[in-house]
Amino acid sequence: HLELGNLVVLYDSNGIQIDGSTNLGFTEDVLKRYESYGWHTLEVADGDNDLVGLTRAIETAKAVKNKPSIIKITTTIGYGAAKAGSAGVHGAPLGADSLAAVKKLFGFNADQKFVVPEDVYKYYGERAAQGAQTEKVWNELLAKYAQAHPKLHAELSRRLEGRLPEGWEDVLPRYSPSDKALATRKLSETALSALAAKIPELMGGSADLTGSNLTRWKDAVDFQPESTELGNYAGRYLRFGVREHGMAAIGNGMAAYGGVIPFTSTFLNFISYAAGASRLSALSKLRVLYIMTHDSIGLGEDGPTHQPIETMAMLRATPNYLNFRPADGNEVSAAYISALQHSDRPSVLSLTRQNLPQLEGSSIEQALKGGYSLHTYGSGSKLDLLIAGTGSETSIAVDAAKLLAEQGLTVKVVSMPCLELFSAQSDEYRHSVLTPGVPSISVEALSTFGWHKYVHCPIGIDTFGASGPYLELYELFGLTPEAIAKKALKIVDYYKSTPVPTLALEF
Repeated sequence: HLELGNLVVLYDSNGIQIDGSTNLGFTEDVLKRYESYGWHTLEVADGDNDLVGLTRAIETAKAVKNKPSIIKITTTIGYGAAKAGSAGVHGAPLGADSLAAVKKLFGFNADQKFVVPEDVYKYYGERAAQGAQTEKVWNELLAKYAQAHPKLHAELSRRLEGRLPEGWEDVLPRYSPSDKALATRKLSETALSALAAKIPELMGGSADLTGSNLTRWKDAVDFQPESTELGNYAGRYLRFGVREHGMAAIGNGMAAYGGVIPFTSTFLNFISYAAGASRLSALSKLRVLYIMTHDSIGLGEDGPTHQPIETMAMLRATPNYLNFRPADGNEVSAAYISALQHSDRPSVLSLTRQNLPQLEGSSIEQALKGGYSLHTYGSGSKLDLLIAGTGSETSIAVDAAKLLAEQGLTVKVVSMPCLELFSAQSDEYRHSVLTPGVPSISVEALSTFGWHKYVHCPIGIDTFGASGPYLELYELFGLTPEAIAKKALKIVDYYKSTPVPTLALEF
């Protein structure tokens, strides 16, 4: 569809899978399938020996500029070994006798091990010298470009080096409690629009949910071939279609190549479809932004098929991820700042469909720590309870604290938009926020899994969701200020006669 003529795929077709022949479960004509996609297709029948034919096919593919190419290369797995052409060489050692036979077939001394012939060293030395000369020519060209176009050269160098533009954080909005209540996906749209104007290498799109994810800024141009009359190759907005795994894999490729900062988007629950590729974002230390909306039962009538429950627990359990669940506009801005600053890890921004108030006590600077003391309600000199909230439940925690304060309790509300950033803070800071010796609860409209590390009693949802208006769902699952205050009183009462344990925060 995108007519990416510079893409050439070499498809090794050896007819073998781990279970045996690929005919056990794979009999389609791969080239016909790719031809139906609009690809240019080629085939090399004897991939074991026909190196000239393979070279010719590659050169032919490179000459096709209006569509990508795939070259099917029929090969024999374990060529030359005793078990050649079988699953026996797929994931097991060849064995000494079979290995010796392969060495003899290719003209090596079967008795030698870990030996690289001198002519191979010579060949690669020559290739290295050619590469060095090519690099020298490129550097000279770049130096001339710098003299002729200093501003463009500086911009190109900045992008290639992965540096962000000066003052980019300043374009992100700040909010006060008097500002209008908005869904965090809407606040994200404002932030992303400002960033897109300031960071020209920011590029991405949605898996067929643009109107719901709100990821396309007003003057965005789609990345499309001009022949479609839908955009051009200068465009920065991608239409991934309903291809969550492919979307995440494309984001990984863009981030690995460099020069661009990719973002992808769908509903939070659907990142599960992308899990194989999105996990590789973290494993490969790639800066990919996952802008995930409709992040809880707050999405309402779409019901449990769309409502994430265990999804955030899975993401938080994945090493090297940053997972944000911002509670208001300042926390959305902080999430984007942190996501862009961390060039060696992916970030998930989990955003609401429903409107949320701008909170008293929130700030970008505080939110960058991952968790912070938002506000204390009540007039007592000693805290009776701590309530930690994330995302849409932080404002609910605030309202519950106000109800408890009316009953004479002193309650501190803690906002924890990113547990990973909070866990990276100093021991002193984390304890100053979570306050040892004080009973604590958390409120999150997701699985409670993982919260016992931070609070004594997590409140959440450990079943699947339900279909209905979101306010009714919050009442059904006991996530209203009144229901939380009622549970909180029981917890406070329990710890009046029981020592409050100090939670171990990874010392």
